[in-house]
Amino acid sequence: MKSFYEKCYAVLRKVPKGKVTTYKEIARALNSKAYRAVGTAMNKNPYAFPAARGRAGGDSLKSSDLVPCHRVINSNGELGGFASGLKNKIKLLKSEGVEISNNKIDLKKYFFRLR
Repeated sequence: MKSFYEKCYAVLRKVPKGKVTTYKEIARALNSKAYRAVGTAMNKNPYAFPAARGRAGGDSLKSSDLVPCHRVINSNGELGGFASGLKNKIKLLKSEGVEISNNKIDLKKYFFRLR
């Protein structure tokens, strides 16, 4: 049986490049209201993109194993936190074509609803 964190990571892997989702949306997809626990799972992500960990590459993880925790933001469109710093989160999101204005993302344009 998968842990709550592993379930969070499995759901988040569905969010495509150039889109974002929210902590609340991940919790909803898991039939939970544990938004903060989702945030903790993202902070503890052992499958983060190498750039999110401050490395250029060289990890042994396959791309299908990676969990794009930089694509998770607050429900109001604010960026929220990021384990390796907000500058890295912004860099990763911008590299995927996500526009950020005043540390916010337009959810009408970039939100990915999980099913």
